[in-house]
Amino acid sequence: MQVSIESTEGLERRMTVELPPERVEPEFEKRLKEMARHVRMDGFRPGKVPLRMVRQRFGQQVREEIYSELVRQTYPEALSQQAVHPVGEPRIEVLKRDRGMGYTAIFEVLPEINVGDLASAEISRPQAEITDADVDKMIQRLREQRADWQEADRAAAEGDRLTISFVGKIDGEEFEGGAANDVPLTLGSGAMIDGFESGLSGVKAGEERTLEIRFPEDYKAEKLAGKDATFDVTVAKVEEPLLPEIDDEFCKAFGIEEGGEEALRKDVRTNMERELRERIRSKVKNQVMDALLASTAVDAPAAMVKEECKALREQARQNMGQNAQARKFELPLEIFEDQAKKRVSLGLIIAEVIKQNDIKVDAEKVRQRIEEMAESFENPREVIDYYEGNPQQRSSVEGLVLEDQVVDWVLEQAKVEEEVSDFYAIMNQGQS
Repeated sequence: MQVSIESTEGLERRMTVELPPERVEPEFEKRLKEMARHVRMDGFRPGKVPLRMVRQRFGQQVREEIYSELVRQTYPEALSQQAVHPVGEPRIEVLKRDRGMGYTAIFEVLPEINVGDLASAEISRPQAEITDADVDKMIQRLREQRADWQEADRAAAEGDRLTISFVGKIDGEEFEGGAANDVPLTLGSGAMIDGFESGLSGVKAGEERTLEIRFPEDYKAEKLAGKDATFDVTVAKVEEPLLPEIDDEFCKAFGIEEGGEEALRKDVRTNMERELRERIRSKVKNQVMDALLASTAVDAPAAMVKEECKALREQARQNMGQNAQARKFELPLEIFEDQAKKRVSLGLIIAEVIKQNDIKVDAEKVRQRIEEMAESFENPREVIDYYEGNPQQRSSVEGLVLEDQVVDWVLEQAKVEEEVSDFYAIMNQGQS
Protein backbone atom coordinates (compact mmCIF):
# COMPACT_ATOMS: atom_id res chain seq x y z
CA MET A 1 0.00 0.00 0.00
CA GLN A 2 1.46 3.33 -1.07
CA VAL A 3 0.31 6.43 0.80
CA SER A 4 1.09 10.07 0.12
CA ILE A 5 -0.36 13.22 1.64
CA GLU A 6 -0.40 16.85 0.59
CA SER A 7 -1.66 20.10 2.06
CA THR A 8 -4.24 21.88 -0.04
CA GLU A 9 -5.76 24.91 1.67
CA GLY A 10 -5.71 25.85 5.33
CA LEU A 11 -6.26 22.76 7.45
CA GLU A 12 -7.37 20.57 4.54
CA ARG A 13 -5.27 17.57 3.57
CA ARG A 14 -5.51 15.25 0.55
CA MET A 15 -4.28 11.73 1.19
CA THR A 16 -3.82 9.37 -1.76
CA VAL A 17 -3.81 5.62 -1.18
CA GLU A 18 -2.83 3.11 -3.87
CA LEU A 19 -3.41 -0.60 -3.40
CA PRO A 20 -1.56 -3.20 -5.51
CA PRO A 21 -3.48 -5.71 -7.68
CA GLU A 22 -2.73 -8.55 -5.26
CA ARG A 23 -4.79 -6.70 -2.62
CA VAL A 24 -7.78 -6.50 -4.94
CA GLU A 25 -7.85 -9.14 -7.70
CA PRO A 26 -7.83 -12.35 -5.60
CA GLU A 27 -10.86 -11.12 -3.65
CA PHE A 28 -12.54 -10.05 -6.89
CA GLU A 29 -12.09 -13.49 -8.48
CA LYS A 30 -13.17 -15.25 -5.28
CA ARG A 31 -16.45 -13.35 -5.12
CA LEU A 32 -17.22 -13.86 -8.80
CA LYS A 33 -16.80 -17.62 -8.40
CA GLU A 34 -19.03 -17.66 -5.33
CA MET A 35 -21.63 -15.66 -7.20
CA ALA A 36 -21.46 -18.03 -10.19
CA ARG A 37 -22.50 -20.95 -7.97
CA HIS A 38 -25.82 -19.32 -7.13
CA VAL A 39 -26.67 -16.73 -9.77
CA ARG A 40 -29.64 -17.31 -12.07
CA MET A 41 -29.64 -16.23 -15.71
CA ASP A 42 -32.07 -17.08 -18.50
CA GLY A 43 -30.98 -20.10 -20.47
CA PHE A 44 -28.75 -21.57 -17.77
CA ARG A 45 -29.37 -23.87 -14.86
CA PRO A 46 -28.48 -22.49 -11.41
CA GLY A 47 -24.75 -22.74 -10.86
CA LYS A 48 -24.01 -23.34 -14.54
CA VAL A 49 -23.69 -19.74 -15.73
CA PRO A 50 -20.24 -19.27 -17.37
CA LEU A 51 -17.83 -17.21 -15.27
CA ARG A 52 -17.19 -14.80 -18.15
CA MET A 53 -20.90 -13.95 -18.28
CA VAL A 54 -21.04 -13.44 -14.52
CA ARG A 55 -18.00 -11.19 -14.83
CA GLN A 56 -19.61 -9.20 -17.63
CA ARG A 57 -22.97 -8.84 -15.83
CA PHE A 58 -21.86 -8.32 -12.24
CA GLY A 59 -18.18 -7.43 -12.38
CA GLN A 60 -18.62 -3.69 -11.83
CA GLN A 61 -20.99 -4.22 -8.90
CA VAL A 62 -18.56 -6.61 -7.22
CA ARG A 63 -15.66 -4.22 -7.71
CA GLU A 64 -17.63 -1.36 -6.14
CA GLU A 65 -18.38 -3.53 -3.11
CA ILE A 66 -14.73 -4.50 -2.76
CA TYR A 67 -13.61 -0.88 -3.16
CA SER A 68 -15.95 0.26 -0.37
CA GLU A 69 -14.72 -2.46 1.96
CA LEU A 70 -11.07 -1.80 1.18
CA VAL A 71 -11.50 1.92 1.88
CA ARG A 72 -12.97 1.11 5.31
CA GLN A 73 -10.14 -1.33 6.01
CA THR A 74 -7.19 0.67 4.76
CA TYR A 75 -8.17 4.25 5.69
CA PRO A 76 -7.17 3.84 9.37
CA GLU A 77 -3.95 2.06 8.27
CA ALA A 78 -3.04 4.93 5.95
CA LEU A 79 -3.70 7.55 8.65
CA SER A 80 -1.49 5.64 11.08
CA GLN A 81 1.25 5.35 8.47
CA GLN A 82 1.22 9.11 7.90
CA ALA A 83 0.71 9.92 11.62
CA VAL A 84 -2.17 12.30 10.91
CA HIS A 85 -5.33 12.81 12.96
CA PRO A 86 -8.30 13.92 10.87
CA VAL A 87 -11.22 16.01 12.07
CA GLY A 88 -14.63 14.72 11.07
CA GLU A 89 -15.53 12.28 8.33
CA PRO A 90 -13.39 12.31 5.15
CA ARG A 91 -14.62 12.90 1.63
CA ILE A 92 -13.58 9.82 -0.36
CA GLU A 93 -12.92 9.81 -4.10
CA VAL A 94 -12.22 6.36 -5.57
CA LEU A 95 -9.69 6.35 -8.39
CA LYS A 96 -10.71 3.61 -10.79
CA ARG A 97 -8.02 1.19 -11.93
CA ASP A 98 -8.17 -1.78 -14.31
CA ARG A 99 -6.13 -3.73 -11.79
CA GLY A 100 -5.61 -2.71 -8.19
CA MET A 101 -7.29 0.42 -6.97
CA GLY A 102 -6.64 3.83 -5.52
CA TYR A 103 -8.56 6.52 -3.67
CA THR A 104 -8.10 9.93 -2.17
CA ALA A 105 -9.37 10.96 1.23
CA ILE A 106 -9.90 14.68 1.79
CA PHE A 107 -10.18 15.82 5.38
CA GLU A 108 -9.18 18.49 7.85
CA VAL A 109 -6.62 18.19 10.62
CA LEU A 110 -6.40 19.94 13.96
CA PRO A 111 -4.54 23.26 13.86
CA GLU A 112 -1.27 23.86 15.64
CA ILE A 113 -1.99 26.05 18.63
CA ASN A 114 0.48 28.29 20.40
CA VAL A 115 -1.14 29.63 23.54
CA GLY A 116 -0.41 33.34 23.74
CA ASP A 117 1.16 35.33 26.54
CA LEU A 118 -1.43 36.00 29.21
CA ALA A 119 0.75 38.22 31.40
CA SER A 120 -1.00 41.37 30.20
CA ALA A 121 -4.52 39.96 30.50
CA GLU A 122 -6.59 41.80 33.11
CA ILE A 123 -9.16 39.85 35.12
CA SER A 124 -11.54 41.47 37.60
CA ARG A 125 -12.64 39.14 40.39
CA PRO A 126 -15.65 40.39 42.38
CA GLN A 127 -15.60 39.98 46.16
CA ALA A 128 -18.60 40.24 48.47
CA GLU A 129 -19.92 39.06 51.82
CA ILE A 130 -23.56 38.28 52.50
CA THR A 131 -24.72 40.76 55.16
CA ASP A 132 -27.77 40.64 57.42
CA ALA A 133 -29.19 43.51 55.37
CA ASP A 134 -28.81 41.40 52.20
CA VAL A 135 -30.74 38.58 53.84
CA ASP A 136 -33.42 41.04 55.01
CA LYS A 137 -33.83 42.29 51.46
CA MET A 138 -34.13 38.76 50.08
CA ILE A 139 -36.76 37.79 52.65
CA GLN A 140 -38.65 40.96 51.78
CA ARG A 141 -38.64 39.83 48.15
CA LEU A 142 -40.00 36.45 49.20
CA ARG A 143 -42.81 38.22 51.06
CA GLU A 144 -43.56 40.36 48.01
CA GLN A 145 -43.78 37.25 45.84
CA ARG A 146 -46.53 35.91 48.13
CA ALA A 147 -48.34 39.19 48.63
CA ASP A 148 -52.09 39.55 48.46
CA TRP A 149 -53.58 42.65 46.85
CA GLN A 150 -56.28 45.03 48.01
CA GLU A 151 -57.68 48.08 46.29
CA ALA A 152 -56.21 51.37 47.46
CA ASP A 153 -58.19 54.61 47.41
CA ARG A 154 -55.11 56.79 46.95
CA ALA A 155 -52.47 57.84 44.49
CA ALA A 156 -50.34 54.97 43.15
CA ALA A 157 -46.78 54.56 44.40
CA GLU A 158 -43.91 52.24 43.52
CA GLY A 159 -44.81 48.66 44.41
CA ASP A 160 -48.51 49.16 43.76
CA ARG A 161 -50.27 47.14 41.08
CA LEU A 162 -52.35 48.94 38.46
CA THR A 163 -54.91 47.51 36.07
CA ILE A 164 -54.65 49.57 32.89
CA SER A 165 -55.81 49.77 29.31
CA PHE A 166 -53.83 51.75 26.76
CA VAL A 167 -53.57 52.74 23.11
CA GLY A 168 -50.22 53.66 21.57
CA LYS A 169 -49.82 56.00 18.59
CA ILE A 170 -46.98 57.18 16.39
CA ASP A 171 -47.58 60.35 14.37
CA GLY A 172 -51.22 60.13 15.45
CA GLU A 173 -51.71 56.62 14.06
CA GLU A 174 -52.18 53.49 16.16
CA PHE A 175 -49.43 50.90 15.62
CA GLU A 176 -49.59 47.14 15.69
CA GLY A 177 -49.20 45.69 19.19
CA GLY A 178 -49.58 49.10 20.83
CA ALA A 179 -52.95 48.55 22.47
CA ALA A 180 -54.15 46.29 25.29
CA ASN A 181 -56.96 46.07 27.83
CA ASP A 182 -57.00 45.20 31.54
CA VAL A 183 -53.26 44.71 31.83
CA PRO A 184 -51.79 44.24 35.34
CA LEU A 185 -48.68 46.39 35.88
CA THR A 186 -46.63 46.69 39.05
CA LEU A 187 -44.97 50.10 39.28
CA GLY A 188 -41.22 49.75 39.55
CA SER A 189 -41.14 46.29 37.95
CA GLY A 190 -39.42 47.51 34.78
CA ALA A 191 -41.86 45.55 32.66
CA MET A 192 -42.52 48.48 30.32
CA ILE A 193 -40.18 50.74 28.37
CA ASP A 194 -38.50 53.64 30.15
CA GLY A 195 -40.88 56.43 31.04
CA PHE A 196 -44.06 54.38 30.98
CA GLU A 197 -44.18 53.29 34.63
CA SER A 198 -42.69 56.50 35.97
CA GLY A 199 -45.33 58.39 34.00
CA LEU A 200 -48.05 56.63 35.98
CA SER A 201 -46.65 57.47 39.40
CA GLY A 202 -49.32 59.17 41.52
CA VAL A 203 -52.20 58.10 39.27
CA LYS A 204 -55.57 57.19 40.81
CA ALA A 205 -58.24 54.68 39.81
CA GLY A 206 -60.44 56.06 37.04
CA GLU A 207 -57.82 58.56 35.89
CA GLU A 208 -56.61 58.91 32.30
CA ARG A 209 -53.12 60.01 31.31
CA THR A 210 -51.28 60.58 28.07
CA LEU A 211 -47.62 59.55 28.16
CA GLU A 212 -44.96 60.83 25.78
CA ILE A 213 -42.50 57.95 25.23
CA ARG A 214 -39.48 57.37 23.00
CA PHE A 215 -38.73 53.76 22.09
CA PRO A 216 -35.08 52.75 22.68
CA GLU A 217 -32.78 52.73 19.65
CA ASP A 218 -32.16 48.99 20.21
CA TYR A 219 -35.83 48.09 20.71
CA LYS A 220 -36.54 44.53 19.57
CA ALA A 221 -39.25 45.63 17.13
CA GLU A 222 -37.18 47.47 14.51
CA LYS A 223 -40.17 49.40 13.15
CA LEU A 224 -40.56 51.08 16.56
CA ALA A 225 -36.90 51.53 17.50
CA GLY A 226 -36.04 55.18 18.17
CA LYS A 227 -39.60 56.37 17.42
CA ASP A 228 -41.56 58.89 19.51
CA ALA A 229 -44.95 57.61 20.64
CA THR A 230 -47.89 58.68 22.78
CA PHE A 231 -49.84 56.29 24.98
CA ASP A 232 -53.36 57.10 26.13
CA VAL A 233 -53.66 55.17 29.40
CA THR A 234 -56.80 54.52 31.45
CA VAL A 235 -56.34 53.26 35.01
CA ALA A 236 -59.10 50.92 36.15
CA LYS A 237 -57.71 49.96 39.51
CA VAL A 238 -54.92 50.72 41.98
CA GLU A 239 -53.99 47.94 44.41
CA GLU A 240 -51.50 47.83 47.24
CA PRO A 241 -49.65 44.72 48.41
CA LEU A 242 -50.49 43.02 51.69
CA LEU A 243 -47.30 41.25 52.74
CA PRO A 244 -47.56 38.01 54.73
CA GLU A 245 -46.13 37.80 58.23
CA ILE A 246 -42.95 35.78 58.71
CA ASP A 247 -44.64 33.05 60.70
CA ASP A 248 -44.45 29.25 60.70
CA GLU A 249 -46.90 29.00 57.80
CA PHE A 250 -44.78 31.37 55.71
CA CYS A 251 -41.60 29.46 56.54
CA LYS A 252 -43.18 26.12 55.64
CA ALA A 253 -43.95 27.48 52.16
CA PHE A 254 -40.18 27.51 51.61
CA GLY A 255 -39.53 24.05 53.03
CA ILE A 256 -38.71 25.12 56.59
CA GLU A 257 -40.66 22.73 58.82
CA GLU A 258 -38.93 23.63 62.10
CA GLY A 259 -37.02 26.57 63.50
CA GLY A 260 -39.23 29.35 62.16
CA GLU A 261 -37.72 32.64 61.03
CA GLU A 262 -34.22 31.84 62.30
CA ALA A 263 -34.07 28.64 60.26
CA LEU A 264 -35.49 30.47 57.24
CA ARG A 265 -32.83 33.16 57.47
CA LYS A 266 -30.12 30.51 57.71
CA ASP A 267 -31.48 28.68 54.65
CA VAL A 268 -31.80 31.92 52.67
CA ARG A 269 -28.23 32.91 53.52
CA THR A 270 -26.93 29.49 52.46
CA ASN A 271 -28.73 29.75 49.12
CA MET A 272 -27.46 33.30 48.57
CA GLU A 273 -23.89 32.23 49.32
CA ARG A 274 -24.18 29.40 46.79
CA GLU A 275 -25.63 31.72 44.13
CA LEU A 276 -22.95 34.31 44.80
CA ARG A 277 -20.20 31.72 44.55
CA GLU A 278 -21.53 30.46 41.23
CA ARG A 279 -22.00 33.95 39.82
CA ILE A 280 -18.44 34.99 40.74
CA ARG A 281 -17.08 31.77 39.27
CA SER A 282 -19.03 32.39 36.07
CA LYS A 283 -17.91 36.03 35.76
CA VAL A 284 -14.26 35.15 36.26
CA LYS A 285 -14.47 32.21 33.88
CA ASN A 286 -16.04 34.33 31.13
CA GLN A 287 -13.19 36.84 31.42
CA VAL A 288 -10.61 34.06 31.33
CA MET A 289 -12.14 32.55 28.20
CA ASP A 290 -12.16 35.95 26.52
CA ALA A 291 -8.50 36.39 27.47
CA LEU A 292 -7.59 33.00 25.98
CA LEU A 293 -9.39 33.85 22.74
CA ALA A 294 -7.79 37.29 22.55
CA SER A 295 -4.28 35.96 23.13
CA THR A 296 -4.36 32.87 20.91
CA ALA A 297 -5.11 32.73 17.20
CA VAL A 298 -7.01 29.59 16.17
CA ASP A 299 -8.04 28.37 12.73
CA ALA A 300 -11.16 26.43 13.69
CA PRO A 301 -11.70 23.36 11.47
CA ALA A 302 -14.81 23.82 9.32
CA ALA A 303 -15.98 20.28 10.06
CA MET A 304 -15.95 20.91 13.81
CA VAL A 305 -17.69 24.26 13.40
CA LYS A 306 -20.43 22.64 11.31
CA GLU A 307 -21.03 19.95 13.92
CA GLU A 308 -21.14 22.57 16.68
CA CYS A 309 -23.65 24.58 14.63
CA LYS A 310 -25.86 21.50 14.45
CA ALA A 311 -25.58 20.99 18.22
CA LEU A 312 -26.48 24.63 18.88
CA ARG A 313 -29.44 24.42 16.52
CA GLU A 314 -30.72 21.31 18.29
CA GLN A 315 -30.27 23.05 21.62
CA ALA A 316 -32.28 26.01 20.34
CA ARG A 317 -34.99 23.64 19.12
CA GLN A 318 -35.18 21.97 22.53
CA ASN A 319 -35.38 25.38 24.20
CA MET A 320 -38.54 26.07 22.23
CA GLY A 321 -40.17 23.58 24.58
CA GLN A 322 -43.77 22.70 23.87
CA ASN A 323 -44.15 25.19 21.02
CA ALA A 324 -44.71 22.54 18.36
CA GLN A 325 -45.03 25.06 15.52
CA ALA A 326 -41.72 26.71 16.40
CA ARG A 327 -39.98 23.34 16.80
CA LYS A 328 -40.91 22.44 13.22
CA PHE A 329 -39.13 25.51 11.88
CA GLU A 330 -35.58 24.61 10.79
CA LEU A 331 -33.24 27.40 11.77
CA PRO A 332 -30.41 27.98 9.26
CA LEU A 333 -27.02 26.77 10.47
CA GLU A 334 -25.41 30.07 9.46
CA ILE A 335 -26.97 31.98 12.36
CA PHE A 336 -25.01 29.80 14.81
CA GLU A 337 -21.67 30.05 13.02
CA ASP A 338 -20.03 32.81 15.07
CA GLN A 339 -20.98 31.20 18.36
CA ALA A 340 -19.88 27.79 17.08
CA LYS A 341 -16.48 29.11 15.97
CA LYS A 342 -15.95 30.64 19.41
CA ARG A 343 -16.86 27.44 21.19
CA VAL A 344 -14.72 25.26 18.96
CA SER A 345 -11.75 27.63 19.26
CA LEU A 346 -12.07 27.73 23.04
CA GLY A 347 -12.29 23.96 23.21
CA LEU A 348 -9.09 23.60 21.19
CA ILE A 349 -7.24 26.21 23.26
CA ILE A 350 -8.34 24.65 26.54
CA ALA A 351 -7.26 21.21 25.31
CA GLU A 352 -3.84 22.62 24.41
CA VAL A 353 -3.44 24.31 27.81
CA ILE A 354 -4.28 21.01 29.49
CA LYS A 355 -1.84 19.13 27.28
CA GLN A 356 1.05 21.59 27.57
CA ASN A 357 0.75 21.88 31.34
CA ASP A 358 -0.14 18.24 31.97
CA ILE A 359 -3.21 19.26 33.98
CA LYS A 360 -4.94 16.28 35.57
CA VAL A 361 -8.44 16.43 37.00
CA ASP A 362 -8.33 16.91 40.77
CA ALA A 363 -10.47 14.19 42.39
CA GLU A 364 -10.91 16.25 45.57
CA LYS A 365 -12.25 19.20 43.57
CA VAL A 366 -14.63 16.88 41.75
CA ARG A 367 -15.95 15.68 45.10
CA GLN A 368 -16.36 19.26 46.30
CA ARG A 369 -18.20 20.28 43.13
CA ILE A 370 -20.61 17.35 43.43
CA GLU A 371 -21.30 18.29 47.05
CA GLU A 372 -21.95 21.90 46.01
CA MET A 373 -24.40 20.74 43.36
CA ALA A 374 -26.14 18.49 45.88
CA GLU A 375 -26.67 21.31 48.40
CA SER A 376 -29.73 22.65 46.61
CA PHE A 377 -31.57 19.31 46.71
CA GLU A 378 -33.79 18.02 49.47
CA ASN A 379 -31.67 14.88 49.93
CA PRO A 380 -28.04 15.78 49.10
CA ARG A 381 -26.79 12.28 49.92
CA GLU A 382 -28.92 10.76 47.15
CA VAL A 383 -27.48 13.22 44.63
CA ILE A 384 -23.90 12.52 45.71
CA ASP A 385 -24.47 8.75 45.49
CA TYR A 386 -26.03 9.19 42.04
CA TYR A 387 -22.96 10.95 40.66
CA GLU A 388 -20.55 8.61 42.40
CA GLY A 389 -22.36 5.59 40.99
CA ASN A 390 -22.83 6.93 37.46
CA PRO A 391 -19.53 7.20 35.56
CA GLN A 392 -21.06 9.16 32.67
CA GLN A 393 -22.55 11.82 34.93
CA ARG A 394 -19.42 11.98 37.04
CA SER A 395 -17.40 12.47 33.85
CA SER A 396 -19.45 15.58 33.02
CA VAL A 397 -18.54 17.04 36.43
CA GLU A 398 -14.89 16.13 35.87
CA GLY A 399 -15.02 18.15 32.65
CA LEU A 400 -16.30 21.20 34.53
CA VAL A 401 -13.61 20.83 37.19
CA LEU A 402 -10.91 20.48 34.53
CA GLU A 403 -12.09 23.76 32.98
CA ASP A 404 -11.95 25.34 36.45
CA GLN A 405 -8.36 24.15 36.78
CA VAL A 406 -7.55 25.79 33.43
CA VAL A 407 -9.13 28.99 34.79
CA ASP A 408 -6.90 28.73 37.86
CA TRP A 409 -3.86 28.31 35.61
CA VAL A 410 -4.76 31.42 33.61
CA LEU A 411 -5.31 33.43 36.79
CA GLU A 412 -1.75 32.58 37.83
CA GLN A 413 -0.48 34.12 34.57
CA ALA A 414 -2.79 37.15 34.34
CA LYS A 415 -3.22 40.40 36.27
CA VAL A 416 -6.05 39.79 38.72
CA GLU A 417 -7.73 42.69 40.47
CA GLU A 418 -10.02 42.04 43.42
CA GLU A 419 -13.17 44.15 43.03
CA VAL A 420 -15.02 44.80 46.28
CA SER A 421 -18.74 44.74 45.68
CA ASP A 422 -21.97 43.50 47.24
CA PHE A 423 -24.35 40.62 46.61
CA TYR A 424 -27.02 42.44 44.63
CA ALA A 425 -24.57 44.42 42.51
CA ILE A 426 -22.82 41.20 41.49
CA MET A 427 -26.02 39.29 40.88
CA ASN A 428 -27.63 42.10 38.87
CA GLN A 429 -24.58 43.04 36.81
CA GLY A 430 -25.27 42.54 33.14
CA GLN A 431 -28.97 41.87 33.77
CA SER A 432 -31.49 43.83 31.76
